Amino acid sequence: MSRNRIVITGVGGVSGAGRDPEAMLDAIIDGRSAIRPIEGFDTTGWPVKDAAEIVDFNARALVDDRKLHKLIRRTDMLGIYAGDRAAEAAGYAAYRDTLAADASNLFADRTGIYVGSGAGAFENQHDFYPLMSETKGDLQAFGRNLADTVNPMWLLRTLPNNVLCHVGIRNRLKGTNACITNHSVGGALAVIEATEALRNGEADRALAIGHETPIEPQNVLFYHRCGLLATGRLRPFDRARTGSLFGEGAGALALETEDAARARNAPVVGEVLGGGSVGDALGLLAISDDGDGVVRAIEAALADARVHARDIGMIVAHGNGTVQSDATEAAALRHVFGDQCPPVTAFKWALGHLIAAAGILETTLALAAIRRQTVPGIATLDSIAPECAGVPLSRTAQPPRSDIALIVCRGFAGTDAALVVRTASA
Repeated sequence: MSRNRIVITGVGGVSGAGRDPEAMLDAIIDGRSAIRPIEGFDTTGWPVKDAAEIVDFNARALVDDRKLHKLIRRTDMLGIYAGDRAAEAAGYAAYRDTLAADASNLFADRTGIYVGSGAGAFENQHDFYPLMSETKGDLQAFGRNLADTVNPMWLLRTLPNNVLCHVGIRNRLKGTNACITNHSVGGALAVIEATEALRNGEADRALAIGHETPIEPQNVLFYHRCGLLATGRLRPFDRARTGSLFGEGAGALALETEDAARARNAPVVGEVLGGGSVGDALGLLAISDDGDGVVRAIEAALADARVHARDIGMIVAHGNGTVQSDATEAAALRHVFGDQCPPVTAFKWALGHLIAAAGILETTLALAAIRRQTVPGIATLDSIAPECAGVPLSRTAQPPRSDIALIVCRGFAGTDAALVVRTASA
């Protein structure tokens, strides 16, 4: 059965490596990592001291509405920035302003927004900590003093759908929408859900956004105690890999049915061919040793995209640098692609792990990389781990074998997602 193609008419992104995907790709190609000593809090005595922060963070440069800064968090600013850039690149406002009132309202009504967030920031609770310490477990005293201690804007600041709301308000996106809080696959799921909404006729176009700022003391400590953070550099698939490191950022894609994009002569930078999402259902941190979840996510994405494994031109692996995740991901790629696997790369060594923003931001980079006809090397890859052998990884750039990219994303509770996208012809 035929179906409307879903094209990409704009992208946006921000991370410690740059304020747009092209700048980030430049850094990756040059072998520059944004991972450096953390400045956001005092790491004295902390077991892990590095992450990919946005240096010289300037809220006004990201979101120009100073009043809005009082109502949103750092992660929201990144999501709003990325979403605004994608909407601007797609020309939403510029086109809508040429329409008569009724047509302009219809355009707004037929434009949706889907946002993925990890929603796991401990900073959300910081306002409560001083009073909890002061009242020493006395809940009656805690309740009596709560209103005098906690910022009355606390609820508004911590809403997980802040990015959805404010990007929608700023860009007049009045159509179908959803806020997805599903750890590291949140951003990838935003793309999948937006694509399905467009295929099913719920909207003509939609923004998909993923955002996250996980670099905070509790996250660093707790992930370290779970054995997930690196003791040195982030080395995906390397023999010496010891774990992952956090990054912060956001990514966004402006999606549109091909018919709607053609009707307004919108720019087309790529196409979402398909996506898949599954769960291992083994436990919060447990993953299948044979990479079964990744296998099923990739196979679902290929089926949804109506392409074969041999059609994939490059793979952006999850590549988070943890021992088991990399090994099982490599096993999954060998299972799906055999000895015909296309070039494989990973970006977290340069960006850090952006949790909910990882999959969607890495998708924008995959599109840019194929457009430049390159599969960037992994600069921290010195010696491929034996359990990751048989996968075409490289420290240096490789040529893609087609214009189609596969992006793999993994999260807690054994959640796995995969996206298949095609770049537009130059």
